[in-house]
Amino acid sequence: MNLSDLQRKDIVNIYDGKKLGRIIDALIDEQGIITTFYIEPRRFLSFFHLKEQVTITFKQIKKIGEDVILVETGGFDN
Repeated sequence: MNLSDLQRKDIVNIYDGKKLGRIIDALIDEQGIITTFYIEPRRFLSFFHLKEQVTITFKQIKKIGEDVILVETGGFDN
């Protein structure tokens, strides 16, 4: 699976079912392993809201489905 395939999927928090956004970038370590995904928060007119960048680690991903990626988070303030 390519990163571009993952970028087309919505990220959904398994705790509350809310969509967190979509992957916009990834951090790759020296060994070529993806360690962190950067998420573009889903917000109407998000360019008016200055907000910290949302990240998830590869370990937080619980299931990659056809349309969504389910992640386990303690909760985001989205």
